[in-house]
Amino acid sequence: MINSFLNISDYGILGFMGVAFAYLVTCLLLAVGMNKLPRDHGREFAHDGGLSAGKPRGAGFVFILVFVLATLLFAVVDREIMIYLILTVAAMMTGYLDDCAKVSWGELRKGLLDLVIAVVTAVTMLNFNGSDVTIAFTGQIISFAPWVYVMLAVILVWGSINVTNCADGVDGLSGTLAIVTLLTIYLVMYKADTASEFSYLILLFMACILGYLWFNATPSRLLMGDAGSRAMGLFIAIAIMKSGSPFLYVFVAFVLMLDGGIGLLKVSLLRFLNIKILTHVRTPLHDHVRKNLGWSNAQTVVKFAIIQIMISLAVIWLAFA
Repeated sequence: MINSFLNISDYGILGFMGVAFAYLVTCLLLAVGMNKLPRDHGREFAHDGGLSAGKPRGAGFVFILVFVLATLLFAVVDREIMIYLILTVAAMMTGYLDDCAKVSWGELRKGLLDLVIAVVTAVTMLNFNGSDVTIAFTGQIISFAPWVYVMLAVILVWGSINVTNCADGVDGLSGTLAIVTLLTIYLVMYKADTASEFSYLILLFMACILGYLWFNATPSRLLMGDAGSRAMGLFIAIAIMKSGSPFLYVFVAFVLMLDGGIGLLKVSLLRFLNIKILTHVRTPLHDHVRKNLGWSNAQTVVKFAIIQIMISLAVIWLAFA
């Protein structure tokens, strides 16, 4: 790693170089290679889903690999972080292979793969960080039994992967919400002075997402696909657990969770318990506001982002108070 040859006084310059590298290389590779990515088939049941047909998708394959390369070159990488990088690539590849497939893998296969990744992530987090959880707003520390911690962590990781994936349906939406969420986590970690080595990875990941958003702003030229959304959801879950306050996920990822989570809840209740809820609400919610309320894509992104920013500002204020 480059930083092994530098003095601690050089870390600021190195950090800037890493962020710039992550952003610029993502932009460059997407600009020259987007036409080599698989093509989107359109979303049959999504509002205006046909508009995405024919666009390159699977951009997550590019920006996740750039993130991993930037981390290896510019960050402090120990055994724990190496495992997280491998898991992030695994989440990306499960999505990318589905992006490339002519016939979707189906919910069951993807759900089981997500579960395996979630279990490995939870066990790794427990092994390196223990099972203590801090309640951010009070400072109270709760010591969970290891098996309880792993169970809750699996739910968090699996849920984060899937709600983030479901929220990816409007140009720029999931990427923008992920930026707001990750920046909030970064600030909370900075205030609490926790996992300083990992917090730099958040900046690198955000830089890669921003490189992708350069091409995904309305009207988009390419899509992240499951390759990006699933890896993004995993990384958000890892970041919030590394902060030591995983329950903050409910607040820092509120809009992602609401947008994608309501659809998952609605479908699950109907499929497994034959319970119908929110019959007059289209899911994901970004389809509801566009179809039923007449919001444009740009309005949806900006208004959803505003809601999350306001919640995040409240979280930051309470965390810094």
